[in-house]
Amino acid sequence: MKFLGIFLLAVILSTVSGQTTSFKDKVEDLKRAFGAVLDDTSAEIAGLTAQLQEMKEERAELDRAHAWQALHMAAAAACRGSTASGGTGPWGNAVLAKENTRSCNQVCGATVFSRCDADISISGYTGQATSYTQRLGHFYNYGCGTPGNTHVLFDEVKAGKDDVFKDISTGNWYYRFCCCRKP
Repeated sequence: MKFLGIFLLAVILSTVSGQTTSFKDKVEDLKRAFGAVLDDTSAEIAGLTAQLQEMKEERAELDRAHAWQALHMAAAAACRGSTASGGTGPWGNAVLAKENTRSCNQVCGATVFSRCDADISISGYTGQATSYTQRLGHFYNYGCGTPGNTHVLFDEVKAGKDDVFKDISTGNWYYRFCCCRKP
C-alpha cells in the first residue's frame, strides 16, 4: 500500500509540475500578447493625439482666416457707405490695406485703382450685442489726402496674425483701409 501511495504521489507531483510549467508558459504567452496589444494601443493613441493637434491648428487657421475676411467685408461695406456715389465706374472697386505712414491718395495711386474715395478706419468688439445701447464698434473717415492717425497698430499688414481677435479691451483699436476705384 505504501508503494501505491508513493506511486500516486509521484504521478500527482509529475502532473502538477507539468501543469505548473504549462501555466507558466501560458502566463508568459499572455504577457507577450498583452505587451503587443499595449504597444499597438500606445501607437494608436499617439497617432490620434497628433491628429487632434493637427485638427486644432487647422481650425485655428480657419478661424483666423474667417476673422480677417469678416473685417475685410466690413471694410468693403464701410467704403460703400463712405462714398457719395457708392463707388462708380465700369469696374469693381477696391478696398486696400492702408499703410500707416502714407495717405490713401498715395496707396490708391500706386495701383490701377488710382482714385481714392475714402480713408476709413473701423473697429469692432467681439461677441454678441446684449443691449440696444451697447457700443459695438467704431469708425472714422480721415479723408484721402493725409496719413491721418499713423499709429502702427492701425496697419493690418504690420499686424500679428492673431491681432484680428483683439479689440479695444485687448490691445487693438482700429484697422485702416483705402477705398479705391479706377478713374
